[in-house]
Amino acid sequence: MRLLSQSVLAVMLLGLLRALSAAAQACPDRPAQGSIVENPFSISSQNGALSATLTMSQSVDSFGYTHYCYKYQNGNQVIEAPTLRLSPGDQLNLRVVNNIVNNDDMKMKMKMSGLPGQACGDGGAETLQSTNVHFHGLNVPPKCHQDDVIDTLIQPGTPGFQYSIQIPATEPPGLYWYHPHVHGFTEFQVNGGAAGAIVVEGMEKYRPEVKGLPERIFVVRQQYLVPWIPGPYQLTLNYVTTPPRFGPSPPIIQMQDGQKEFWRVANASIQDFLQLEVLEDSQPAPLELIALDGYPLPQTRTVTSILVPPAGRAEFIVQAPPVGVSALFYTQQYDTGPTGNADLAGVLANIRILPDSPIALVKKPSVKAPAPASALKFSDLASQTVTAHRKLYFSEEFGGTNGPIQFYITVDGQKPRVFEPDEEPVIKTKVGAVEDWTIENRALETHAFHIHQIHFKLLEVNGIPVTDNDLRDTIEIPYWTGTGPYPSVKVRMDFRDPTIAGTFLFHCHILLHEDLGMMHKILVEP
Repeated sequence: MRLLSQSVLAVMLLGLLRALSAAAQACPDRPAQGSIVENPFSISSQNGALSATLTMSQSVDSFGYTHYCYKYQNGNQVIEAPTLRLSPGDQLNLRVVNNIVNNDDMKMKMKMSGLPGQACGDGGAETLQSTNVHFHGLNVPPKCHQDDVIDTLIQPGTPGFQYSIQIPATEPPGLYWYHPHVHGFTEFQVNGGAAGAIVVEGMEKYRPEVKGLPERIFVVRQQYLVPWIPGPYQLTLNYVTTPPRFGPSPPIIQMQDGQKEFWRVANASIQDFLQLEVLEDSQPAPLELIALDGYPLPQTRTVTSILVPPAGRAEFIVQAPPVGVSALFYTQQYDTGPTGNADLAGVLANIRILPDSPIALVKKPSVKAPAPASALKFSDLASQTVTAHRKLYFSEEFGGTNGPIQFYITVDGQKPRVFEPDEEPVIKTKVGAVEDWTIENRALETHAFHIHQIHFKLLEVNGIPVTDNDLRDTIEIPYWTGTGPYPSVKVRMDFRDPTIAGTFLFHCHILLHEDLGMMHKILVEP
C-alpha cells in the first residue's frame, strides 16, 4: 500500500475540518413545501428565569438563498429560532454566539458608534458578519447587555455575548420578537430568516376570552434572493414556504371542526405590509382582535381584516368552520404607493378542517398574580399632562429615473440627513416627559414608524381623532399622492419610566430604509 505524504494528509485533514466547520455553521433544514405548520419550539422560564444559548449561523441553500439563523441545541436536536416565553418580572439570560462564516469576499464594513469607551461586546467594525439582538417591543433599558443596539457588536470567532434583562413586572402581556439590528446589515440577516418570537405570559388575565384556547404562534418571514435587488420573493409561515416560489402547494394549518383558537402573528418580513384575513368559501370570516404589538386591547373588536406593518404583531381568535368549508389564511394586496414595493395578495396557508384533530395547548410557565389592569404599563397615558409637542416627517430624495436614493426621517426644523452611528441624538428629553408627536409622510411610498423601548398611544390619523386609541410600537403611515395634505399620525410618547433612560432609536421598519439611514437617536436623560 502506498503511504500518503504528510503534505497530502495535511490537505485532506484541512478539507475535512473545513467540511465539519461548514456543517457546524449551517442552518437547520427548513420544512418542505406544503408541510403542516407547527408551533415553533418554545423555551419557557423556570423559577423566574429563562437561560439559553443561541448561535447565529449562516448557510446557502440549493436554490441560492442565503439563510441566517438562531440555532438552539435541544439535546441532540438543533432548533431554529425558538420562542422565548417569560412572565412579567422574569429574568432573561441569553448568551448569543456568532458563528457566521467569515467570508473575505463579503466583508462590507461600516463605522461603529465611535465615542471612546462606548463599545459594548466585541467592538470592531460593523460588517456583514457582525450581529447583535434587538428585543423588539420590550420596554427594557437601552443599556449594554440589555437592549442596546447602537454600540453592541458580537463578532464571529469570539466566545459570545451575554444578555441579562429583567422583564418589567408591569410589562404588557403579549407577542414580541427578537432579531439582529446591526446598522447597515439588518436587512441581510432578517432577510435570511434570523427572527424569533417572544411571549410575555398573562394575556388571559387581561383578556379572559383567550383562556383555555389552543394557541398558535405564527412568524411570517420574507426572503429575496438578494435583498436589495427588486424581483420575486418568498414569504414563509414558520419557515414553510408559501407560493409561488416552488409551485401551488401552500403550508397547511390543521384545525378541529368548530374549534376556537388563539392566533399570535408576528410580521418579521423585511418590508411587507400584511393585510391578514381568514377566508371561508372565499369570504372574510370574523376575527376577534385581542392585542396589537404585544398590548391587550381594552375591549376586543370583531374585524374581518387586520393590517400588520413590518415588525407589527396581531393577536386574535379564529373559529374553525365546519368540515366541508374551504378555508384559507390569506394576505390581501396592499398599495404602498408609486415608489413602494408591490405587496401582493397570496395564500399564507390552506386551513384543513378535520372532524377530530384536537390541538394540544402550549405548555406555559406559571404566571405571577398580575397587577390590576389600571396598573398595566402605559394604561394611564391618556390622562397625563403633555410636556412637549414635536413634528417629524419621512421624506425621500430621488436620483433621476432610478427612484429614491436617500431615505430620511427628520425632526421638523432640522436639516434632513441620514443616520450616522456616532451622531448626536436629534431629540433630547427627560425621564417624566409625556410628548405628543405628529409624524408625517412626505414620500410617495408607505413607511412604518417604530421607536425602541416604549409603546405609544395612537391619537389621530390625518388630523382626525381615532376611537381606538391603541398602544403600538410600530405603525404604518400611508404614502403621499403628490398633492394635498401629507398623511400623518399623532401619537403620545411616554418617557416616564426611569428604566428606559438612555439613548435609543426610532426609524422606518422597512429594513432597507433603516439600513440606508432612515433612523435617528433619541436621548432620554435621567
